Amino acid sequence: MLSLMAIRIPIDPVIFEVGGVEVTWHGLFAALGVLAGVAVAARFARRAGFSDDHIYNTALALVVGGIIGARALFVLENLDQFRDDPGRIFALNAGGISIYGALIGGSLGAWIYTLLARVPNKWRVADVAAMGAIVGMAVGRIGDIINGEHFAEATSLPWGVRYTHPDSPSFLRYGPDHVQHPAVAYEMLADLAIFAVLLYLWRRGTRPGIIFLTWAFLYSAMRLGISFLRLDDIVWAGLRTAQIIAIAVMVACLPTFLYVLNAVEWTAPRAERRRRMLEERRRLARQGGGPELDRGREGT
Repeated sequence: MLSLMAIRIPIDPVIFEVGGVEVTWHGLFAALGVLAGVAVAARFARRAGFSDDHIYNTALALVVGGIIGARALFVLENLDQFRDDPGRIFALNAGGISIYGALIGGSLGAWIYTLLARVPNKWRVADVAAMGAIVGMAVGRIGDIINGEHFAEATSLPWGVRYTHPDSPSFLRYGPDHVQHPAVAYEMLADLAIFAVLLYLWRRGTRPGIIFLTWAFLYSAMRLGISFLRLDDIVWAGLRTAQIIAIAVMVACLPTFLYVLNAVEWTAPRAERRRRMLEERRRLARQGGGPELDRGREGT
């Protein structure tokens, strides 16, 4: 039965073809996501005091590592698709990447660069990268929504999506009447919500590394839940690959949080120090011993 608010997506996954190379919605929004992520990260990096050379070199290492990791993990998860035609491994424009592969590969690429270039305050670099990455991921998911390459369970809710273009991967697998959960759209909205949390932490002022770890933990928790709606292959104990990685990341985040809180040196930003000083003065005033209340008594 079709949902009352089923959104029909009749869009061809291929925008146009030039010289035998297909330009897809997936590829377009993946590129836009990279640009958006780098722009956001660069903005926060400048606020954190990093030089432009370090900003863009780190971004380049992150992007290259992310692309390699995203495709490599997708290929490992779907080896059957590439055994007969290994050349398809390099057809990135056709779609087929793993977000977790991008996160792992991008993080390793950026971390290696910061080590080789001796970039100071590596945990703050990780925070900046997280701010950009979550925005880039949200933008990239728009292409996945259009393509229909990530399959989800049939929805029993009043809303859903169905793909009616004959070249859509979802149409080819399940036909035009399969009304599925918009799982990728759920993820895109969750990415934006996570960015809002990270932005709040940034403005409040946090110890270096906390924003990065918050991003890793929240994104993993979100993927753990949303993956129950997706039709990815089950690999162990009723879990998909993304869910196993999500659990591992969440477990690894907990002791790392403790390490960052206890071992990473940190000086609060000037704005944060001023805010805390004002809060302390207000607290003392309410208790009757602060300067604000004393001044009030002098005027009576």
